[in-house]
Amino acid sequence: MIFCCIVDENNVPLPLTFTRIFKHMESNIKSIGILTSGGDSPGMNAAIRAVTRAAIFSGMRVYGIYRGFRGLVFNEIEEFQTNSVSNIIKQGGTILKTARSEEFKTVEGRKRAYENLKKHNIDALVVIGGDGSLTGAGIFANEFNIPVVGLPGTIDNDLNGTDTTIGYDTALNTIMESMDRLRDTATSHERLFFVEVMGRNCGYLALNSAIASGAEAAIIPEISIEKDQLAELIDQGFRKSKNSSMVLVAESEVTGGAMKLAERVKRQYPSYDVRVTILGHLQRGGSPTAEDRILASRMGIAAIQAFQENQRNVMIGIRENEIVYVPFKRAIKKEREISDELLEVLRISSI
Repeated sequence: MIFCCIVDENNVPLPLTFTRIFKHMESNIKSIGILTSGGDSPGMNAAIRAVTRAAIFSGMRVYGIYRGFRGLVFNEIEEFQTNSVSNIIKQGGTILKTARSEEFKTVEGRKRAYENLKKHNIDALVVIGGDGSLTGAGIFANEFNIPVVGLPGTIDNDLNGTDTTIGYDTALNTIMESMDRLRDTATSHERLFFVEVMGRNCGYLALNSAIASGAEAAIIPEISIEKDQLAELIDQGFRKSKNSSMVLVAESEVTGGAMKLAERVKRQYPSYDVRVTILGHLQRGGSPTAEDRILASRMGIAAIQAFQENQRNVMIGIRENEIVYVPFKRAIKKEREISDELLEVLRISSI
């Protein structure tokens, strides 16, 4: 028996089985479309698989929309069957592809997208992506009164209302493995390494990667706004008795990025032998971890559950291991706050 939960009017999780949900709930939605948008993340395919099979299980028709909102505008739409998603749970990236769409940013482009949905008799839309994707989905839903449910597919883990996002765990493990390898050469040459990771204006990926890999520090935008982290690290002599140091840097205009920090160290602290590694898109690739496969499967099925309950303009989130519905406006309202406890864990464990 597979269990999930819904949230009542008091935001209290209510456990139900999927069998009961699909058996007893009626919905006017007979056909759905699925698309992936924004940066790819490991586990997107697992989510596509879960949405497709849950929809078919509940008697709906399913359409895959290729290349995100661009494919919606240009009618790159294909009906999916159960075997359309066979053997994709282990694959990274997205079989539906993803692309930017300047056309979808215009009213005319969104109107074309809506007309294409109507051509295929698609009643509702599942959008898998990050904050930009959910922002676009919310605008589209409001303009044309179409039910949309979002799944948080992003390695940045920067959406509100959910403890984690699809792809975050895989990216975290990829960074940790890379750091383990870099530590070998950093130790051999007694060097200071700045390792830049993704995350934009959210430091979760850098901070947790630093803890998991035993790094000496993490330079993240949430703290850089308040103080000069690099000066503080140097002044405190963070190398101490260690013969090498590893510092995780969140890719952000606020932190300046790893290259600018390294240039500053060379200029102000020439005694340090500094090297930079930018992991870049390496973080997005690879087969998803078991955790991301399970998370994507739970969220994908919950998306169909949401339609069965006549939900719209909500993101599927997970809080304390329970599925919850998060309004788009809340999910993308602002950057997530960094946990003080995690900062303290890194500070204490890196002495």
